[in-house]
Amino acid sequence: MTEYGRGPGSEPWHPDDPLYGDGGWGGQQAAQQAQQSYGGQPQYHPQQPQQQYGDWGTGEQHGYGDQSYPQYDEYGQQYAPQQPQQPQHQQHQAPQQHQQPQYDQNGWPTGSYPQDPYAGGPQDPYAQQPAPYGGEQSDYNGAPEAYPPPEPPGRRRPEPEREPEPGTDWDPGPDQGEHAFFAGGDDEDGRDGEPDDRRGRGERRGGGDRRGGGKEKKRRSGLACLVVVAVFGGGLAGVSYFGYQFYQDRFGSAPDFAGSGNGEQVTVTIPKGSGGYAIGQVLKKMGVVKSVDAFVAAQAANPDGKNIQDGVYTLQKEMSAASAVELMLSPKSRDNLIIAEGKRNAAVYELIDARLEVEKGTTAKVAETRWKTLGLPDWAVNHPNVKDPLEGFLFPSSYAVAKGQKPEDVLRQMVARATEKYESLDFETKAKSLGLEGPWELVTVASLVQAEGKTHDDFRKMSEVIYNRLKPTNTETNQKLQFDSTFNYLLGQSEIDISESEINSNPDPYNTYTNKGLPPGPIGNPGDDALQAALKPTRDGWMYFVATDGMDKTEFAKTIAEHQRLVDKFNASRGN
Repeated sequence: MTEYGRGPGSEPWHPDDPLYGDGGWGGQQAAQQAQQSYGGQPQYHPQQPQQQYGDWGTGEQHGYGDQSYPQYDEYGQQYAPQQPQQPQHQQHQAPQQHQQPQYDQNGWPTGSYPQDPYAGGPQDPYAQQPAPYGGEQSDYNGAPEAYPPPEPPGRRRPEPEREPEPGTDWDPGPDQGEHAFFAGGDDEDGRDGEPDDRRGRGERRGGGDRRGGGKEKKRRSGLACLVVVAVFGGGLAGVSYFGYQFYQDRFGSAPDFAGSGNGEQVTVTIPKGSGGYAIGQVLKKMGVVKSVDAFVAAQAANPDGKNIQDGVYTLQKEMSAASAVELMLSPKSRDNLIIAEGKRNAAVYELIDARLEVEKGTTAKVAETRWKTLGLPDWAVNHPNVKDPLEGFLFPSSYAVAKGQKPEDVLRQMVARATEKYESLDFETKAKSLGLEGPWELVTVASLVQAEGKTHDDFRKMSEVIYNRLKPTNTETNQKLQFDSTFNYLLGQSEIDISESEINSNPDPYNTYTNKGLPPGPIGNPGDDALQAALKPTRDGWMYFVATDGMDKTEFAKTIAEHQRLVDKFNASRGN
C-alpha cells in the first residue's frame, strides 16, 4: 500500500488509520455521524466492500472491476465480509451493487459512484472520524514534519514560491561554492572551530552580510591557489631533481660523450704522479671528457689504462672516455718534450727553446746564469773545471712542455727528476763502495758508460773497463781512460776519426788521453740502464774495447794484444 495507506496494495488499511475509508482522490469524506455506544463500548459495524475511486466531485465510488479486499475490525483482526443482503445493524445501509468502472483516455475512472459512508465531507477531504471511545482520534498525518497527502494532477496547486533568503554578495562561482580555506582563511568571530550545527542558518548562509568581505576573499582565493600550486610544484621538482641525482650517483652510469671528438684539438698537460681521478679532472676541465667518473671507469676497463704517463697530449674536445684513454695510450697523442738517453745539455737547451717558441740560446743563457737556483743537490755544486753544472741532471724522460712556460721552470722540473732518481738509487752510499769520492763521480761514470756503450748489453762491461782503468794498479793505460767521447764533448762534436796528434796535443781537463782519472763532470745525461751498469759492473777483467764496425758493435779485450787485433779489425772495416 502507499505511504499514506490510501490505495490498493498488498496490505489492507488499518481501521485506526484516520483516513480509513477515505473516499479516494476526490477527497470527500462523509459527514461525521454520531456513533451509538452500548455501555461505553464501541459499536462494530460490518465493513462495506472496498470502494474504489470515483468521480472527484461526488461521494459515489466505483471499484476497479469486481475485486474485493479482506476486511479488518478496529483491533486489526480479519473477518469475513458480510453479505450485502444480511444487514447486521439497523444503522447501516445495505451494500450497494458494484458497477463496472469506466476510464477516460488518461486512465482515470469516470461516472458516478455511491457515497462512501465513511467518507468525509467535500469541504474537508481529510476530516477525521470520531474516536471509537468518544475521545479525539489522533491525526497520524498531522505531525509538523509530515508531508501533505498527494492530490491528483488536475487538482494540484502550484508550489508556493519560497521566500528569498537574506541577500549576500557572495558569489559561489560555477562550482557552487568554495572550500573554507580558499574563501579567506580568517574567521573574525573567532568561531572557525565551531561545528556548523551550532551556528544559525543565517550565519552559515548570510555570513557575507555580516563580514562584508565576500568578493575580497574570492579574490584572495586565487592567490591562495597560486601559492599552494607553487609550493607543491616546487617541492615536487626539488624532490624529483635530488632523487634523480641520488639515483645517478648510486646506480646510474656516469655522463659521457659519444664518439672520438668534435674535431677541435686541445693540448692537455698531465702532471707527474697523476692518477686516474687527477687525469680525469684535467680532461674534464679542458672539455675532453664529460665526467671524471666516466674516464676512471674507461681507464679501469682498458687493460693498459694504468700505463698512461704524465706529459703533454694532443686530444680532441668532447671525446668519449674510452676513446680518450685509447688515444692517450697511443704515441700519436704524445706531445711531450722527450729527452733521449745520453743527450748532452747543449742539445736539450735547443729542444726547450723550440718547444717554448723562444729565441735560440734563451734556455742555455738561463742555465748558465741561474743554475744555482734550479734545485741541484749540495754534492753537485762547486766542482772545478766543470763546463756545465747542469750536465747529467737533465734526466732523460718525457716532460710536459708547452708554449707559455718559462725555461727555468722546465729546467727545474728536469733537475728535480734526476735528483729524485739518484737519491732513490742511494748514490751517496754506493759511490764509496765503488772506490769513488762521491755521487758526483758516480754520475760521471754513468755518463761515460752511456756515451761509449752501443747497446744495453755492453753497459756493464763498459762500466768494468772504467773502474779497471781508474785503479792505481793499472799499468796498461796508467789510469788514463783514453775515451774519444770526452774529447768530442770538449769540442762539442761526435767524431770517430780523430788523429793522435790532435788528441795528444790538447791538455783540456776533459781530454782523457792526456789526463788521468775522470773528467771534471758528466759528459751527458745517463739513462736508467747506464745508471744500473755503473752500480753493478762485471767482474771479468775487461780492460779494452773497440767499436769494430764504427757504429753499433763493440768488442772487448783484456790484454793489449787482444786490443790490437780489434783495432786492426776496425781499420779493415773502414778500408784503411
